Amino acid sequence: MPMAAILGVEGLALTDWERGFLREADPWGFILFARNVDSPDQLRRLTAELRHAVGRDAPVLIDQEGGRVQRLRPPHWRSYIPALDQMEQASHPVRAQWVRNRLIAGELHDVGIDVNCAPLADLLEAGTHPVLRNRLYGPDIPTVVAAGRACAEALLAGGVLPVLKHIPGYGQAVVDSHLALPRVDAPREVLASRDFAPFRALRDLPIGMTAHIVFDAVDPDRPCTTSPEAIRLIREDIGFDGLLMTDDIGMEALSGTMAQRAAASIAAGVDLVLHCKGDRPGMEQVASATPAMTEAATGRAIRALALRRPPEPADIPALVEELADLVPEAA
Repeated sequence: MPMAAILGVEGLALTDWERGFLREADPWGFILFARNVDSPDQLRRLTAELRHAVGRDAPVLIDQEGGRVQRLRPPHWRSYIPALDQMEQASHPVRAQWVRNRLIAGELHDVGIDVNCAPLADLLEAGTHPVLRNRLYGPDIPTVVAAGRACAEALLAGGVLPVLKHIPGYGQAVVDSHLALPRVDAPREVLASRDFAPFRALRDLPIGMTAHIVFDAVDPDRPCTTSPEAIRLIREDIGFDGLLMTDDIGMEALSGTMAQRAAASIAAGVDLVLHCKGDRPGMEQVASATPAMTEAATGRAIRALALRRPPEPADIPALVEELADLVPEAA
C-alpha cells in the first residue's frame, strides 16, 4: 500500500534525487504550488513525471480557489476574483460559483491535475482572520452549503475531485494558522449548531482536510489535526466518512519536528499527512514517520478515486461569457 502521505516537490521538473526518493517512498499523492508552475506544457510533463515516479495514476492536488489562493495564473490561465467578492457581487451567486469552478476544473484537468482543494465550508465571522476571510462564501449556513455543493459538483463535472475544508471549521480563527495556533473557546453546543453544521451537510464529499485549530470544548490540549477527540468528532458527530487528510503539517500552528507532526496526525486518526514544502529534510522526516495507508484509509481512497471520470461536455467560451454576465464587475 502507498505511504499515507501527500508530498510537494521542489520545482518545475523532478530532480534525480526526487525521482529515486518518490519511487522508494511511494506517497499516495502529490500537491503542486506556484513554484511548480510555468506553462501548460511544462505542467503536463510534471504531472506525468510524478505519476511515472510511483508507477501508477496517483492523484495530483492543487489549491486553485481563485483570488489570492490561485496557483495557475495569467497569462496561461484565467484570473478569478476572491470567492467572497464573487458571492457578494453575482446576480445569481450559486450559479456563478458553479460556472467558476467548472472553468477551473477544465483548466486543471487539461494539465493533469485531478484534485482541487475546495470547497471551503468555514463560516464567515466578524473576527475571521484576513488570511481566510475573502476566501469564504458567506456568514450563514444555507449560503455556504449551497455554494460548497455547487463548487464540488462543478469540479466533479470537470473531472476533478473536490476536497472539503477546513474540517471541523476555521471561521472563528482570529490568527493565521500558517504562523500561530488558533484557539476557540465557544461552547460545544454553539460549535455543533454553527461551525460544524456546514460540514455535516457536505459530509458526503469524497475527501476532506482538517483544520489546525484548537477547540477548547473538544480538546483543549491539541489542534484538531493531531487530536483523537477531534477526529472522532469529525467521523461520528459530523459523520464524515471520506478520505481525511491534514492541512499542511509545515504550518506553524503545529509543533515538533516534521516527523513528530506526521506521526501525531496518523496516531490521531487521519488517513493522510500533507507536507507541502518539497524540501529534502522535511520529506525524509515525513517518510521516516509515516506508515503505509491502513486498510480503512485505502478503502476510503478507492471510493474517492472511483469518482474520477472524464469531464462532461462543456461549452467553455459560453461559460466564460456567462460568468462575465453573472459577475459584471469582475469581467
